[in-house]
Amino acid sequence: MEKSLARYIWSNTRLEQIWILLVVAASMIPYFLSFDLPKQIVNGPIQGKGFEHPGDTQTFMHIAFDMPLLGHVEIFQGVQLTRMWMLVALSMVFLALVVLNGLFKLYINTYKGRLGERMLRRIRFELIDRVLRFPPVHFKRVKPAEIATMIKDEVEPMGGFTGDAFVQPALLGGQAVTALIFIIMQNFWLGMIAAAIVAVQAIVIPRMRKRLLELGRQRQLTARELSGRVGEIVDGIGTIHANDTTNLERADIAHRLGLIFSIRYDLYQWKFLVKFINNFLAQVTPFLFYLIGGFLALQGRLDIGQLVAVINAYKDLPGPLKELIDWDQSRQDVQVKYNQVVEQFSVDNLIDPKIQVVSHAPAGRITHALVATNLTVVDDSGARVLDHVSVEIQPGERVAIVGDSGAGGEYLAEAFGRLIWPDSGRVSIDGRDILELPESLTGRRIAYASSETFFFHGTLRSNLLYGLKHAPLVAPVYSEDEATKAKWSVAEARRAANPEFDLNSDWVDYAAAGATGPDDIYSAIRPVLDAVTMSQDIFDMALRSNVDAAAHQDLTSRIVELRQALRLRLEEEKLEDLVVPFEFDAYNLQATVGENLLFGTLKRPQMTNRKLAAHPYFRQIFAETGLVSDLYDMGLEIAENAVELFTDLPPDHPFFQQLTFMTAEDIPTYEALLQKLNGKGYEAATDDERAAIIRLSFSYIEPRHRFGLLTQVLMEKIVQARAKFYENIPADLAKVIERYDPERFTASATLMDNVLFGRIAHQQANAPERIHQIMYDVFGRLGMHDGVLSIGLDFDVGSGGKRLTNVQRQKLNLGRALLKRADYIICNRPLPALDHRVQDQIARAILGEFDSDGYAPAIIWVLSNPSFAELFDRVLVFDHGSLVESGSTTDLLEKNGMFKELLS
Repeated sequence: MEKSLARYIWSNTRLEQIWILLVVAASMIPYFLSFDLPKQIVNGPIQGKGFEHPGDTQTFMHIAFDMPLLGHVEIFQGVQLTRMWMLVALSMVFLALVVLNGLFKLYINTYKGRLGERMLRRIRFELIDRVLRFPPVHFKRVKPAEIATMIKDEVEPMGGFTGDAFVQPALLGGQAVTALIFIIMQNFWLGMIAAAIVAVQAIVIPRMRKRLLELGRQRQLTARELSGRVGEIVDGIGTIHANDTTNLERADIAHRLGLIFSIRYDLYQWKFLVKFINNFLAQVTPFLFYLIGGFLALQGRLDIGQLVAVINAYKDLPGPLKELIDWDQSRQDVQVKYNQVVEQFSVDNLIDPKIQVVSHAPAGRITHALVATNLTVVDDSGARVLDHVSVEIQPGERVAIVGDSGAGGEYLAEAFGRLIWPDSGRVSIDGRDILELPESLTGRRIAYASSETFFFHGTLRSNLLYGLKHAPLVAPVYSEDEATKAKWSVAEARRAANPEFDLNSDWVDYAAAGATGPDDIYSAIRPVLDAVTMSQDIFDMALRSNVDAAAHQDLTSRIVELRQALRLRLEEEKLEDLVVPFEFDAYNLQATVGENLLFGTLKRPQMTNRKLAAHPYFRQIFAETGLVSDLYDMGLEIAENAVELFTDLPPDHPFFQQLTFMTAEDIPTYEALLQKLNGKGYEAATDDERAAIIRLSFSYIEPRHRFGLLTQVLMEKIVQARAKFYENIPADLAKVIERYDPERFTASATLMDNVLFGRIAHQQANAPERIHQIMYDVFGRLGMHDGVLSIGLDFDVGSGGKRLTNVQRQKLNLGRALLKRADYIICNRPLPALDHRVQDQIARAILGEFDSDGYAPAIIWVLSNPSFAELFDRVLVFDHGSLVESGSTTDLLEKNGMFKELLS
């Protein structure tokens, strides 16, 4: 990287800087004229110079020049004005100059801002581009939070400085010099006083600010280290809690914050001392002007207009001068930060940019062997984890790698996947080093999966298809306005040296996955998910999801057909009792009291239970039907039963998982409430206490909780209240409540609730599992598996995929690698979180899947269990970084060597 920030800025913005410097030079003309004009106004029309007699006139706007060779050239002879009109005319010119100077400043500042933001965009992209080209070993030495902080925060001042790098000294220096020249033209000695003060400020202040730069550098380093440490705490929070080291971390953070505080305190002390001296010098000069200038005016050696002009000119001198000194400090500060960035991002052995050049064309098949020759890998401690290993993997060959953990096989897999670079030897294809091949080939035709998983924040779909997003393949369709914005965005990207890719394009290489487009991609995804036993997980996620009706209209429009098919299937298998359907005129025993009251769902977040309970209409219905006292009595009995049964249990007791209407933390609160209300009626409770009691009844389900509180009379009352509630429901409530309708899809309910249109019977053994299986079969029978899969793939995996279980992450990671349909698939102990039986099932499914459709890639699998080796054509046995045995399982068993020992 370029080590000088000034050279970096000039080389990338040369033409823009020249243009704005020309504008700055042009702005000095009206700036100078604005200094001279007050003197003309004071001496002329105000003091009457040239207007000694009534009716005298003066020439206004006479424009003439004495030109070499051409002589005297008159452009405009001017107009004659009286004293009053001359005052008006000169004042209007002064106003025009003020506006013109303001417009120059507006244009210059706007141009500088755009130039700075463009340069900030350029440098941030360049740094991220370098991160993408770091050698793998470098990521073990840096903290992600520190890198992110540098790119996000530490380069921010460089963008602002870009516009000021050349323009600011030219503009401010030009203004200061213009004001100084004008003062000298009025009076030499006053000019010398101003020049002397300027010289002191220009020499002393920058020297004093060197200490500020050093303190600023220390502050930047300590803040970056704090950011990295906080990132470590977030990533290692499980380890911290498991080892009771929270207070150690608090002590570490407090120490770092104390160090930052001391640095910043010193910085503030020194900063305000410098500011005090600078302000003092700036205020001394007007004092001298008033004293000496006034003395000269009294002697008649300086007229009043000149003195006013000098003071007015000096008024504009300290500002530019101070800003010029600030600019110099900013320049040095930004250069220090830039040096730190250059130091951090100047890494040896960066990946050649040619290797990562985008390729829109499909990658050709790899038809040659993957060859490791004298491969040696040394870890960070200097130990050889691979020692002169040579092995050749033929296209289509199935190879198992076995050995103890750390024996070397996993490092060979990482070398094949380009995740580590060998210290000597090489991995090659057709005689070419794999590290010299473009990623558009290796990244598409070689797939790698291990137990170390990472998923980007987004949906399951975006993460599963991530391995197919190599280049923008299909441009989006834009409206006229959107197309204009897109063109502007591309033009700005070009100016900032960013790539002109359109993120809104379709990047998915459907053909690589064996599909023709987005319409049939699920036919390629489903077999992969089945092979890694992930289909049922995604189906369950879909059932628990709320469905976007507009995005999945093909499924939501057939919701009635689905409900009927489910009912028919349950009747066929004599399982009608598994589901209790919703009926408007009947109470559903398997639903909560609250669900029976509402007979619908709330559109969240527009409406919540708390908001609904506070609504005047809802409270009115409660009062008219008498349900308030009934549900209060019911809630009181629930509280008494719960407190009696659970008060002595520890908070983590599994019984609390069945207690849906209160938590372990609520028990003491309700215990105290019961003691207060013991023997007292409904009227004795406050509004908040009534709400807390009634709330318990809303979550009550008789077959599940079995307190015997739901009488037939109360159920009939609830059904009557439901009908009354919907008779005259106000418009504001009707908009946020979706009433259950057997002929309509309910957008605010889950997919499962929509299909069931009822509740699963709690008293039936394994009812949820049986219902899930039946629903899975019903979706398949109606040809709607793809629709359900699409809904499940909308699931947000969270930061780093942490909303998925460890098992799900490993399955999804392996599925992502398989979906690429690469020529070489490398599985480096990809499923250690699963038991050996499931690993064996998945391995057999994957090998069988590829055998069945004519696609036969080479598979290199580092096995956690050597007994699976019989599934492969060849077995490589590693020990202490060396390849000790190679051959089929039959041959290796006959040798009675290390492979047989691993099996025993």
